[in-house]
Amino acid sequence: MNTFHGCGLGLRREFLEDFISLKKKPDWIEITPENWIFTPHRYRESFEQIMGSLPVVAHGVSLSIGSPEPIDKSFLKEIKAFLDRYKIEHYSEHLSFSSLGGVQTYELLPLPMTRSMVMHIGDKIKRVQDFLQRPLILENASYYLAPYNEMHEVDFINEIVQYADTKLLLDVNNVYVNGTNHGFDPDDYIRQIPPSRVAYMHIAGHLEYPDEVLLLDTHGEAICKKVWKLLDRTLKKINVPVMIERDNNIPPLKELMQEYKKLSKIVAKRGTK
Repeated sequence: MNTFHGCGLGLRREFLEDFISLKKKPDWIEITPENWIFTPHRYRESFEQIMGSLPVVAHGVSLSIGSPEPIDKSFLKEIKAFLDRYKIEHYSEHLSFSSLGGVQTYELLPLPMTRSMVMHIGDKIKRVQDFLQRPLILENASYYLAPYNEMHEVDFINEIVQYADTKLLLDVNNVYVNGTNHGFDPDDYIRQIPPSRVAYMHIAGHLEYPDEVLLLDTHGEAICKKVWKLLDRTLKKINVPVMIERDNNIPPLKELMQEYKKLSKIVAKRGTK
């Protein structure tokens, strides 16, 4: 059984070789299946070596659970084969949509937060879980428009995970970004999330424009003090594994591991599982 606990790090090609030579590795890693299903030959041996040495969580980017079309069965077959091959038990995706009319954008586009959308997504989650024979963990996504909403974001998410009987990947940075951009209290949002529904958490960096009340969820900057503090408060309530996600402007691994050490200290203080 592929269990994971403590602190994780997103594995990226930019530091693959350096990761292998790390003396003190993260407790677990998260990978994006779409980046590794057809692994380029020059990365394959290193990737295989890492996959056999640490607990692994898969975090996808192109399932597009909120699209009006049915889930792409050929894509699901590729994902299932990949998860089965590496015995990956935990698979997460984004609560958003990224494709329409057969065209994949790889952008996390906002969903109308309505009760009909709760049912639509919930039913698709059940079908995906049946096919993959694994739970599908859904992440709260950042968004900049809120089209046709009937519900608050936290209520929308809570109803989906309850209806589909699944769990949440709680991205603390996304809560902070959305709270700032849409005028809600991040701490109040997190208080409304049932701890038993959270599988694990992300923490990441964002871009802040000093002359505008707008944050951009880039995952390309260092984690700011306010997000670190929000994580610390969140861990008082929700005791689950946490990982650092860095997708853009990837720094040298040595620099990224400094953030990881900071995360480890916060988690150790809270006694996170």
